Amino acid sequence: MRIAVFSDNFYPELSGVSDSIITAARELARRGHTIRFFVPKYAPRDYRALGFSIREPALHERISVTRFASLPYGGPSGQARIVVPTGLRTRLVREFKPDLIHTHSIFGVGLEALAAARLLHHPLVGTNHTPLAEFIKYSPIRLPWFTSLLLSYDAWYYNRCAFVSSPAAAIFKEMERYGFRAPRRAISNPIDTALFHPSAGDRNAFKRELGFAPFTILYAGRLAPEKRIDLLLEAFAARKADFPGAALAIAGKGPSEAGLRAKAEQLGIEKQVQFLGFLPKDTGALARAYRACDLFASMSPVETQSTVAMQALSSGIPAVGSDAWGIGEYLRAAGQLTVAPGDVQGLAAHFAALFKNPQLRAALGAKGRAFAETISAPAIADEWERVYENTAAEYHR
Repeated sequence: MRIAVFSDNFYPELSGVSDSIITAARELARRGHTIRFFVPKYAPRDYRALGFSIREPALHERISVTRFASLPYGGPSGQARIVVPTGLRTRLVREFKPDLIHTHSIFGVGLEALAAARLLHHPLVGTNHTPLAEFIKYSPIRLPWFTSLLLSYDAWYYNRCAFVSSPAAAIFKEMERYGFRAPRRAISNPIDTALFHPSAGDRNAFKRELGFAPFTILYAGRLAPEKRIDLLLEAFAARKADFPGAALAIAGKGPSEAGLRAKAEQLGIEKQVQFLGFLPKDTGALARAYRACDLFASMSPVETQSTVAMQALSSGIPAVGSDAWGIGEYLRAAGQLTVAPGDVQGLAAHFAALFKNPQLRAALGAKGRAFAETISAPAIADEWERVYENTAAEYHR
């Protein structure tokens, strides 16, 4: 099939959406499908901020990228771009001649996808990656009427799709309250279980390379307020006497970095907290960090899944996280540990228990790896092939 993929988030922006759609596209391309991404054009500084060269990534010979002119608006990542929809870009989609359009966002690029699907008579599949009600809590506008308006628009947009997925089933319950009624099913984001693997290299060598302590707790991802990394620092400080010699490693970039460094100093744990910066996936740096750590932790309440948590599980590393939205769904399904959102003392207790019990860490790591195999890139590509084929056939019928 020829599949047009539209997203407001893409390389080089730090985003789980970008990572997941690229992983899925690569697997589909390996199977003979042709993919074209329609995404925003980013500024040179967005590439330089992460040490990237200003060129398209070599994804696969069957994958191409079309960029739309865009404007910066900051957003959670500090890199976000907004495309002003015109509908005139439909000719670019017509030239590609897709069998199906897959939209991953509801704003500028997403509206271009909707226009192209309607004008060119192509089936439209949508994926909702965002628990909007949670994200709004961290936005400049937090008024009830604005929340209601945005969630109503979200349901309206996805009702225009022939099929809708989300990594988290809980998203659909929220959407239904605002009139969502399209056919839907929860489908996981794909995980590269070959790259993120328990046997991928010498664990002790990676610890030495990264300067990790014998027991290191890792967070990886965007450093932004909604990720609640501050709670990891508070939990570590609350029980630090219970895990002497332990450390907390934070991988990623984002607008909260300076504040997190200051908070670590305020809590008196700055010597136990290591800021790793951005660790590229394609160079293997991120995979080495997972293999070198002993526990992955995230208290983010805004995840429809948490790609980074799943990558840690795929690496055989146990995880503890917030029992909220998708990350709670997935960690519980994988037999991992969860705490109520904001429960610093509960999180600290898990840190202490896992520090003292390497057998428990090993058992949780094995469970996590087994679960990750069920959401591997090949397994999820199988699901998408069935969805695409059935949706296209039903649409034309």
